[in-house]
This record gives sequence, structure tokens and C-alpha cells, in this order.
Amino acid sequence: MIVGNARYVKREDLPDTARVFPLTGALLLPGGQLPLNIFEPRYLAMFDAALGGDRLIGIVQPALTEPANAADIARPTLSNVGCIGRITSFAETGDGRYITSLSGVCRFRLLDEVGAGHPYRSFRIAPLLADLSAEDDEGTVDRAELLRVFRAYLDANKLEADWESVERAGNRTLVNSLSMMSPFGPAEKQALLEAPDLKTRAETLIAITEILLARGAGDSDTVLQ
Repeated sequence: MIVGNARYVKREDLPDTARVFPLTGALLLPGGQLPLNIFEPRYLAMFDAALGGDRLIGIVQPALTEPANAADIARPTLSNVGCIGRITSFAETGDGRYITSLSGVCRFRLLDEVGAGHPYRSFRIAPLLADLSAEDDEGTVDRAELLRVFRAYLDANKLEADWESVERAGNRTLVNSLSMMSPFGPAEKQALLEAPDLKTRAETLIAITEILLARGAGDSDTVLQ
């Protein structure tokens, strides 16, 4: 996989440890783009370190449980699976913030926490290497069914899509882009992230969308993010 100016094709191309950015409701998938507005000092320090090194950041949701106390809020337990992103766009705002974009490289499993001595968190990771060489599974997706459900969602919410771009997109790009832009909650986002392959992710996306439609997704408060 080529991301920005880097090529990731084998285990040695990925780090043993990753800086981890906990972000509720965020979903980054391989090949996807996640824009971020960075303003907290600890995460500004994280991005400074990444920009001076391998440009890689791990996006992970906090665990899908209620925090027990203030310490859990400040340093939450994290979900087991996240996604490494490479910083492929970066700008300073002039008021102390960074506007950045991460391009998804590879999912990973969290192992143990390391890296005391800096304000952000780092973990040893086990990359899911199948993400680096999964281009041959595009044909496993039921594209017609996926587009049918997508169109039904748009119609229910009176939304439009750039159908020319949709038709040009490959199945991997289509499934991962729709998964990332979907208005689902943290549990659904994590299920999409942890789907073992593209076929399962597409099926999960279809199932969740159909549940949303059955519950009345045409309400005016529901929008596609």
C-alpha cells in the first residue's frame, strides 16, 4: 500500500509501537482520509513527535463502557483494535491549532502501554498485515445490494450523492468511505473497524443501515456526516 510518500508492504514497514490518539466516534480505515483539528497540548506534542519521525498516529476509540471515575475519563481504557494513519496533510492555523489529515494505512491490535515520559500515550501494537495486501477481495462485495441500501438511506433523508464518483469508486474505496462517513454511534463504528474482511464490513454496513432505516432514519435530525 502506498500512502503519501511512503510504501507499506511488509511488517518491517510498520512500527512496533504507536502513538495513540483516543477519539470517540472516529473511524479510520485503510485507504481512508480522516481530517482532524488538533488543539490540546498533549496531542499537539504527539503530532510534533510524529512529524519529526515516521508521521504515523494510531486512532483508537475509548472502550465502549462507561468510565468508572475521573481517572478513567482522563486516561480511558481503549478498544482493542485501532488503525494507523499517516499524516499526509498538515497546516498551522496561527492560533495554536493544527489542521491535519490522516490517511489510513493498517489496522492493529493494542498490546501493552509503553512510553512514559511524554504527555500522550503509546502502545506496543500488532499490525493486521492482511490490510496491506487485501486488494484482491474487491470482488467479494455485493455492490448492487450496497448501492441499493445507500440509495434508500439517501432517499429517506432527502440527501444527494455524486453518483458519477460513486460509480467510479472501487469496492474497497466505496465500502470504507461509506463506513467512515456513516452517522453511526461508537459501537457500530467499532464493529465496522473490526470486521475481518471487506465482504464482512460491507455486510455489516448494509445490516446497520437497514436497521437505521427500519427505525425511521428519515427523521430530519438524522444526517449523513
